[in-house]
Amino acid sequence: AALKCCPWSRCCGMGDFRPRTVWLGHPEKREQRYPRNVINNQKYNFFTFLPGVLFNQFKYFFNLYFLLLACSQFVNELRLGALYTYWVPLGFVLIITIAREAVEEIRCYCRDKEVNSQIYSKLSTRGTVKVKSSGIQVGDLIIVEKPPRGVCYSILNHPFSSLIPGSCFLRTDQLDGETDWKLRLPVACTQRLPTAADLLQIRSYVYAEEPNIDIHNFIGTFTRGNATHSDGDPPVNESLSIENTLWASTVIASGTVVGVVIYTGKELRSVMNTSNPRHKVGLFDLEVNCLTKILFGALVVVSLVMVALQHFAGRWYLQIFRFLLLFSNIVPISLRVNLDMGKMVFSWMIRRDSKIPGTVVRASTIPEQLGRISYLLTDKTDTNNIHCACVFDAGTLTQNEMVFRRLHLGTVAYGMDSMDEVQSHVFSAYTQKSGHSYLLSPAATKVRKTISSRVHEAVKAIALVHCVTPVYEANGVTDQAEAEQHYEDTCRVYQAASPDEVSLVQWTESVGLTLVGRDHNSMQLRTPSGQILNFTILQIFPFTYESKRMGIIVRDESTGEISFYMKGADVVMAGIVQYNDWLEEECGNMAREGLRVLVVSKKSLTEEQYQDFEARYIQAKLSVHDRSLKVATVIESLEMEMELLCLTGVEDQLQADVRPTLEILRNAGIKVWMLTGDKLETATCTAKNAHLVTRNQDIHIFRSVTTRGEAHLELNAFRRKHDCALVISGDSLEVCLKFYEYEFMELACQCPAVVCCRCAPTQKAQIVRLLQERTGKLTCAVGDGGNDVSMIQEADCGVGVEGKEGKQASLAADFSVTQFKHLGRLLMVHGRNSYKRSAGLSQFVIHRSLCISTMQAVFSSVFYFASVPLYQGFLIIGYSTIYTMFPVFSLVLDKDVKSEVAMLYPELYKDLLKGRPLSFKTFLIWVLISIYQGNIIMYGALLLFESEFVHIVAISFTSLILTELLMVALTIQTWHWLMIVAELLSLACYIASLVFLHEFIGAWVSFDVYFIATLSFLWKVTVITLVSCLPLYILKYLRRRFSPPNYSKLTS
Repeated sequence: AALKCCPWSRCCGMGDFRPRTVWLGHPEKREQRYPRNVINNQKYNFFTFLPGVLFNQFKYFFNLYFLLLACSQFVNELRLGALYTYWVPLGFVLIITIAREAVEEIRCYCRDKEVNSQIYSKLSTRGTVKVKSSGIQVGDLIIVEKPPRGVCYSILNHPFSSLIPGSCFLRTDQLDGETDWKLRLPVACTQRLPTAADLLQIRSYVYAEEPNIDIHNFIGTFTRGNATHSDGDPPVNESLSIENTLWASTVIASGTVVGVVIYTGKELRSVMNTSNPRHKVGLFDLEVNCLTKILFGALVVVSLVMVALQHFAGRWYLQIFRFLLLFSNIVPISLRVNLDMGKMVFSWMIRRDSKIPGTVVRASTIPEQLGRISYLLTDKTDTNNIHCACVFDAGTLTQNEMVFRRLHLGTVAYGMDSMDEVQSHVFSAYTQKSGHSYLLSPAATKVRKTISSRVHEAVKAIALVHCVTPVYEANGVTDQAEAEQHYEDTCRVYQAASPDEVSLVQWTESVGLTLVGRDHNSMQLRTPSGQILNFTILQIFPFTYESKRMGIIVRDESTGEISFYMKGADVVMAGIVQYNDWLEEECGNMAREGLRVLVVSKKSLTEEQYQDFEARYIQAKLSVHDRSLKVATVIESLEMEMELLCLTGVEDQLQADVRPTLEILRNAGIKVWMLTGDKLETATCTAKNAHLVTRNQDIHIFRSVTTRGEAHLELNAFRRKHDCALVISGDSLEVCLKFYEYEFMELACQCPAVVCCRCAPTQKAQIVRLLQERTGKLTCAVGDGGNDVSMIQEADCGVGVEGKEGKQASLAADFSVTQFKHLGRLLMVHGRNSYKRSAGLSQFVIHRSLCISTMQAVFSSVFYFASVPLYQGFLIIGYSTIYTMFPVFSLVLDKDVKSEVAMLYPELYKDLLKGRPLSFKTFLIWVLISIYQGNIIMYGALLLFESEFVHIVAISFTSLILTELLMVALTIQTWHWLMIVAELLSLACYIASLVFLHEFIGAWVSFDVYFIATLSFLWKVTVITLVSCLPLYILKYLRRRFSPPNYSKLTS
């Protein structure tokens, strides 16, 4: 998403992004103005709030129509009654809307203020001072500690304490969704300073590139000049890369580091990768707006017909406007206020649901959107898609906690229930004799020793081939130095760039072989007997996405043996290890169980072999041309005929009830897409483990493409697959969308599931936007990290999961849940109820207005098409407020099935995706009902009360009120005690107003309040009411008897 600045940003010096020179600890030396370091998630500010809210209200035809209607009453020729009859309802609607928006803006302001007021430590000439996050400036030296997240983008200068001296680990989960710990290195020439405060005494500056959205690269230089008070060291220049940076929204693993601030505020990578929040308007609101346009068209037609029947006599153009005002109830102003109040009730119900505790509704204007989701887009730690659309990130589905599940040696496999056997094998390998070897025959002993030896070699290899570093922290009893000296187990924490490696090392510790120490050159393991094994690290070949493997060469200090260990994906390791007949089959079996499989191998080297390799390796690294190719060739010379030791299976633990939740969503007709920043293998394993991809579905892994021709060939290959899940990387996706956007989206939308890995935040938002444009369906994005904010804000519904990745996604989302499993109830129960209730409420409000408009049309026709109102003043306002508002609004409590049934039968949700609760068909049915009842009431009153014609207002109005109350009772499917109270209260209000306000009412209309107490009045009103309602009751009974809806079959 492009960064949007204020209109005056160029005047402020912030319009152009330019490289900058930043002096350490001297923000006053800046060459240009930089934005303030503040977070702002508000839609409005103090000056734009009222104009913005009013514009968002009156840009829709519905509200604009009523504004023009109310303004027309200032013209004497068009006035039909008191001004308050038009301005009071409009003002009431606007007050409720403004109040709701104000509450949401205040809450958003408080959340932003809390983040902007976080306290950090800054190095200054006065020592260490406290500064708010909003007070941090470019050039400040900030002390970053665990656990607060970075609030600005800085260059590491001076680690106080770290895992490896002169380095630190950090996590970038809020940026790219990866929860792996990444190694960061400080500027080398600052490490010789005695204290961090000396950074202020050297004349040093950083030259940094202009702000951009690339979160994986950084280009800059560090220049250290002479000291201010002595000649000091000569000037030093050092290049800076991504390895020297500490991004905003990242967190360091342990210790404390000092960084110089380079970017702040809107220039942060995390902010530039976040879309600006938009004002979301629900599809339901757009549909209602469309229906009001149809009603307005009907209003115009009726007005023209009335004037035409007068043969356009006299000032007919004024008569048209008077009829437009007279029949203005055809477009009900109470519709908007009822729907807005209904949304507030639905939001309150979601927050108060004890089965989804902690759920927060941050956008109370779109709860009914949850009932029509077709695509669910989620992060790996989230969940999937719907028939409308829902997207998630893989971290949202998982806990980002790896658990070792299986060790396979070819002839024998060890699962979680047999790890004690592995532990006994390891113990026996490091003791003089096995405690139970005397029970075995000589032949059996030989077999046991063979198995023990193989298990020991496998465990030893797993304990050595990694990049894990043990860190010792004080625990309140033991300080850090003492814990590190004695290898205290209670103080040790493992940290690495991959959670898979941590889980493997934790497992070796559980079976007796513990990693207790590591630095750049050595590694220490502790045996079950407490002996420390020392290994010298000769070479490390780190994991890359191209090689899909990592290796290490170590020398055992006790024996002098040199060993080359390697682990990697089965697809590359199959050609490296010695021939075997079980690797491919067992890897497939473990992968189908959703486990991440690694192949571990070993090769013993003589001293001569290693010296020869080292010489060739150093020579290759010194090459100027084709260095990478030459280095890879030398390494590959070792990667031949390696001994296959074992397979390991690690599981990324899912959140609670993820699989049942995904099954519910799938049965509800919702398609799930997983968008994640993780690598392809991780995303694929998570999809299998979560059953996003079912066991009987094939997976098509879209190979990496870089050109239009390659994309064309791969799309043709994918087109030949049927009922196949798609896995594609972000780079390939970008190429496909560039050249074959329509073809790719068409094929992807036909897939039962789609997994997009290595996705940038802006790519996630782009996919959501394309789904909306290409399918026209509703999308729901679910995420738990800062890298998910863009897609959450772009989707029709954004759901944030409060997880280990912080609250950034939760704060930016429309709805916030504490666990992914709560999404099922949020959609199946609350989303379904909100949509059905809103549809029923809107149609009943339209019926209520059309009914009285039909009576007005009949009245005007009888009186020679005169533009005279049937009801005036208090009656017309009371009709849509105190007389019928409570029963009609009580429809927000109605439900067709219990929540347990809705969760048990998610297929009920699928019925809503076609929009049947509010369609042109149902709208037409309610229009016909309104016309029928309006005609029956009006003509019935004229027929039965011919001798008392002056009482027509009292007769028809009483019948109308009773008809509305009975129609509410006819519409209700499940009675709530508040519904009964609303019915009785409305009837009591009408009777009380006639008794106590008869003089006031009679002053405005021809309303004989004494006449209504006669028996003749009562039985004739009863007859009119029964004739208007009884046929509808009969039709409803017949329909439920012979063509019952799906939900009635479950409740019977």
